[in-house]
Amino acid sequence: MLHQHLSHVFPDTADTDDAGHLTLGGCDTVQLAEQYGTPLYVLDEATLRNRCRQFSSAFAGSYPNTGVVYASKAGINPALVRIFTEEGLGLDVVSGGELAMAVSGEMPLDRVYFHGSNKSASELEEAVSAGIGRIVVDNFHELDLLEQICANEGKRQDILVRVCPGIDPHTHAYTTTGIIDSKFGFSIPTGDAERAILCAIAAPRLNLLGLHFHLGSPIFELGPYTQAIDLVLRFAAGLREKGLNLQVFSPGGGFAIAYTRKDKPPSARDYADVIVSALTATCEELHMELPRLVVEPGRSIIGPAGVTLYRVGAIKTISRRPHVRQRGRRHKRQHSSGSLPGPGKCCESGDVLASGVELPAPVAGDVIAVPATGAYSSSMASNYNLNPRPPIVLVNERKSRLIRRRESYADMMLCDL
Repeated sequence: MLHQHLSHVFPDTADTDDAGHLTLGGCDTVQLAEQYGTPLYVLDEATLRNRCRQFSSAFAGSYPNTGVVYASKAGINPALVRIFTEEGLGLDVVSGGELAMAVSGEMPLDRVYFHGSNKSASELEEAVSAGIGRIVVDNFHELDLLEQICANEGKRQDILVRVCPGIDPHTHAYTTTGIIDSKFGFSIPTGDAERAILCAIAAPRLNLLGLHFHLGSPIFELGPYTQAIDLVLRFAAGLREKGLNLQVFSPGGGFAIAYTRKDKPPSARDYADVIVSALTATCEELHMELPRLVVEPGRSIIGPAGVTLYRVGAIKTISRRPHVRQRGRRHKRQHSSGSLPGPGKCCESGDVLASGVELPAPVAGDVIAVPATGAYSSSMASNYNLNPRPPIVLVNERKSRLIRRRESYADMMLCDL
């Protein structure tokens, strides 16, 4: 049985079998490593679906007019698109590639929101031509470009305007996006947001439905949501007489997950209670009609569902506490025993998987399972040193299914001339 203090870090189905091996979705992780090789991304389907349902029920329970939109940047694949579609979610995409993935996975395009701070003309043309549901406009250049593209296509496009409220969510500096000097959105304090909204209202081919903001990720505190929602709604109320009809309102996502046994992130219900309470209270005070609410969980859905399996190779004893780190957050590790041939590799001195982690004495060939790695692992993987990117396996009810195969050397040279 999995140690109780680790259960909130690993997927919902995580357990140990009679041999002491970690199991996910009823599948022995050592056997998965033998079958598919390592490194290996393992996603637990039950956890994925559970997280989708938790967010949907948490928000719909107190605010029925809510759309839950999965942030594709955290990790996407046609098989995953189909799961999110089945669970009633939409998609937040930030590139032409992610839009193509949404189309490939047959996500209804009226559920797709196109974000991004520097969309190209070709990406906007692809989105308008495909009939995407919403484009979240980020800058003045995009406003002008999108108006011209829609005129050329003879279409009118629904949009949201992304505003920057100037609120610090107290997370990592590299993933903070709502402060005044952020590159994202139109700043409210500088007056750019008001100017952008008035330009969007005046644009004949653009249909402004509402406002969007995103504070950053991962956000463990609830206070910044309350503060930012109140600020943005008061800003919107001040523009009612100038033509702003707030039909859609999105506070983005950024919801945190547990990376270590000490992490205690808010639950989906906690986030929903705070966001809905702030939204309804401020709208009531300002005599505003309640808009459609759109939230964008990404990491918080796929992160807990993922475990990465590594194979121990060469061992060098430098200290008693090997170091591991990923995106500034520590991870707790589960050691899966088993004898497997062939080493893995880390190339740079800063290439660390975790720091301050105590493990049983590792032996070459052992399998180490790294939890809470479902988010960003595959989407940010690279071919540095021409290492093929790992495969992705979906596990459920004692069965495993390959949803992305391991890259071959030929794959890595496919585009070379």
